[in-house]
Amino acid sequence: MDIKAKIEEVVKKVQADPSVASNFEKEPVKTVEGIIGVDLPDDVINGVVDGVKAKLSADSASGIVDKVKGLFS
Repeated sequence: MDIKAKIEEVVKKVQADPSVASNFEKEPVKTVEGIIGVDLPDDVINGVVDGVKAKLSADSASGIVDKVKGLFS
């Protein structure tokens, strides 16, 4: 299983669907398992959840930086 690809898959679904994003905030492990359709060991699923959170935070920070750059253009 390509964990990086699974993280990207989950990130896309969380960003695209507000209800999935809400579910991810409340129950990240259950939401990730539902999206990828596989019951993974705790250490693996927690790694995916952490990866998704990190990617979402990085994307959010990038969007903020882009908006700030736009103010000075």
